[in-house]
This record gives sequence, C-alpha cells and structure tokens, in this order.
Amino acid sequence: MVNTLKHIGLATLTLSMPLALSSCFKDEPLNAECDIEQATVHVANPQQMFFQVTDTLKQVLSTDTVINFNVRSHADLTALAPHFKLTEGATIVPENGSVHDFSQGPVTYTVTSQDGQWSRCYKVSFTPVVVTVTDTIKFDFEKFDLVTSGTSQYYQWQNTSGISTLGDTWASGNPGFKQSMSKAKPDEYPTIPMIDGYDGYGLKLITRGTGPLGLMSKKPIASGNLYIGTFDITPVATKPLNATRFGMPFNQRPVKLTGYFKYKRGPKFMVLGADGKFVEDPTRQDDGSIYAVFYRNHDAQGNEVMLLGHDVQTNPNIVALAKMPRVDNTSQWTPFEIEFNYTDDIDMQLLENFGYNLTIVFASSVKGDLFEGAIDSELCIDKVRLICSKQE
Repeated sequence: MVNTLKHIGLATLTLSMPLALSSCFKDEPLNAECDIEQATVHVANPQQMFFQVTDTLKQVLSTDTVINFNVRSHADLTALAPHFKLTEGATIVPENGSVHDFSQGPVTYTVTSQDGQWSRCYKVSFTPVVVTVTDTIKFDFEKFDLVTSGTSQYYQWQNTSGISTLGDTWASGNPGFKQSMSKAKPDEYPTIPMIDGYDGYGLKLITRGTGPLGLMSKKPIASGNLYIGTFDITPVATKPLNATRFGMPFNQRPVKLTGYFKYKRGPKFMVLGADGKFVEDPTRQDDGSIYAVFYRNHDAQGNEVMLLGHDVQTNPNIVALAKMPRVDNTSQWTPFEIEFNYTDDIDMQLLENFGYNLTIVFASSVKGDLFEGAIDSELCIDKVRLICSKQE
C-alpha cells in the first residue's frame, strides 16, 4: 500500500500548504481521495443467502478498512461479484464487479486516487453465521491492539465472544479524540486497557480534556467510552452525536447484563457557560454509565435503523433496555447485575433472522455526550456477561 492516510488527514495537510490551496481553484487538481463509500452484492435470491434483503448493501465509513457481509451458514461463496462506489475518479484492483471465490477467506482490494498519489487497501469478506447456542456470552476485554492513524496511535478492542454478527471490534470515541489531541500518547486517550483488572486485563475509561481546539469547537471534554457498534469520524465536527452508531445484529433474547466495576468521579463537574467558557457547576457531580439496548433494526417501511448518540435510549424501535440506575464512587471491584426491561413482544421469526440489534455501552461521564462532566472521572470495567434466554 502506497499510503494509508485518510482523506481527513489529506484535508489537514492541504490546509497547511497555502500555495497548494490557492492553486487548486485555478488548476482544479485531480481528486486525492481513495475510499470505498459503498459496497453491494447482487444475487438471484438474496433472502436465501442473507438474513435481510438490506444486508446486500454496506455503507463504508471513512475509518473502515474491513468490509464484512454476514450470510447464512449454507451460502455459496465461490463466485461472488461485489460492486463498489468509489470516491470521484478513484480506481480499484481487482476490477469493480469482478467474480471471486470468497469461500477461502477475504479478498484484498486496492483503491487508488484519481491523482495516482494515494492508495488504500480493503479486505472484503463474507462470514457464514452459525446460530448462537450458548445462553451466556462473555466479554473480558483481553484482546486489544494499537491502531496507527497518521502519526497517532490509540487502542482498539477486538470482540472475542465468538458472535460474528457483533463485529470484530468494539468501538470507542478514541478516533474523535485524536482530531483535537493528535499528539496524545496512547495511554492519554479516554479509552485504554488496565493491566490489573478484576481478572487479567480490564477496561479503563477516563474523561479527558480536549485542549484549546476542543474548547474552541465547544467540545471541551471527551468521556471515555466503549460500546458495541461503530464510530464514524465524518460527522464529528458538525454533528458529533451522529458519530456514535450503536448496535450490531443479534439473534437471542437478552435477559440480564452482569459484570464488575470501579468508579472514581473527577473533582469538578464542568459545563459550557453561555459565554462559551468551560466553567464549574458546583451543584452537580459526575457519574458513570452502564447500559444495554435491544432494538428492531428496521422500521415498518423496511428502512434500516441504527441508533445514534441522540436517540440510543429513546428511539421508538427499542424493545428492551437494561440500565444501571447510578454508577457511583467505589474504590473496590463491585459486582453489577441489571435486567432487561421489555416494552414490546419479541417476533421470533424476526429474531431468528437477525432483525434485532444489540448494543452494550460503558462511559466514564453519564452526560459526556453533551460535553458535560468531570475531567479525570474514571470507570473501570471487567468480566462482563450477557445472559440470554436458554435455547429450546
């Protein structure tokens, strides 16, 4: 791969070069972006291969380099021809729409920008989903690695539960924090590992300040968080609540969420004042947040539904919510157990076809999505268990 800088990085680079910027209006240079924006698969009988017809199309985030389609366990993967929507002028190898055998694993595609200066590699795969039979799913946060983005590095967690539809990784706001604090070291990010967890490694979430750039954009803090879903860096600057996309397909009925936590709130609860300054509100104090949401992933018209930061606990498609009433100070590992409160019946046929999504969310500041909270609030999590109804 020639270069893996994202188009966001390229934009930043261009802004730092005024001569190049001024000439672009005169010379109209070729596009320097090299992204896959959308991937689709056309098959004769999509419902025989996919759980939902809409599963044949994937919107690809600017941070993605892996594109995965979940398919039924009996699906024939030997001759598939994905089509890709690319950024303007970009080219792709192997050829767009060419037929490949995906039964032996992912196929790597290389996208090259119109100007020929940049390229990105994507791994495209089709995963046969085996119906989950265990009624207890374990999340121990033992598997994580460092992601390199430009000159920055931050942590990312891999899902070791064995449930392919829940995705290969957990998501966090670390990529967004990088935009305002690009010089931060990996352990200075909001979401980091802890070596002394309840059992082995644990998860540490810390509310951080975002420096002068964050304050200038009225996003003065970043709550440490981790959740099942994806993080889309594109709307961070203008619509930050749209960056957090909660949930992945799930085919069991969740009953309760258990685990262990420690919490230490920061000393000063801070809010944005009317004058734009970040000021203390002495009448308030910070709390952590632990909850899970189960929801229908299509609406009545068949449109795909994805919960975002503004409706993750209020969307009308939600059928069950498990929420810890309060995450208060405790210096010792403390067990938690929260039950799912159902507000609607489960459609068993829809459940079998992965028509519901599940997300689990942890955050160091309960109002962090509104950029309110206490810097240095710290939530530690380990040995989480999702308990589902027993399979018949």
